[in-house]
Amino acid sequence: MSALEIGKKAPDFKLPASNGEIVKLSDYRGKKVVIYFYPKDNTPTCTQQACDFRDAYPAMADSNTVVLGISPDPVKSHEKFIGKQSLPFLLLSDEQHKVCEKYGVWQMKKLYGREYMGVVRSTFLIDEKGKLAREWRGVKIKGHVQQVADEAAKL
Repeated sequence: MSALEIGKKAPDFKLPASNGEIVKLSDYRGKKVVIYFYPKDNTPTCTQQACDFRDAYPAMADSNTVVLGISPDPVKSHEKFIGKQSLPFLLLSDEQHKVCEKYGVWQMKKLYGREYMGVVRSTFLIDEKGKLAREWRGVKIKGHVQQVADEAAKL
């Protein structure tokens, strides 16, 4: 598990994005960045989370905050997901789960008695200087995005 610390520089990364470009965290210096890690496109909970971020996006943009979603899904899957749900933010593809590992969200999970490696739903708020301001791990969806938006507005 990665040792992230509040107030320390967030690990930079470079990933392919749903707009066809390669995105780096450092591209967003001067803006607050919400990075949310989620397991899979087009699953019920992940769809709800993405739609909650979509609905909160205008208020977050007003507070100089960018939203980036990251999952192990390929870019093609992200493109379909964005189109289907009208998402106004980029989704990044971490197929080798290297960024998931940097942020400590690639972990052993259990479902119906079966163990497997996967993404533990987590959100990180990065300040304008690229430092980790807040983290939420093992996220439950209800009310989460509003809490993130409120924290971003206060930052």
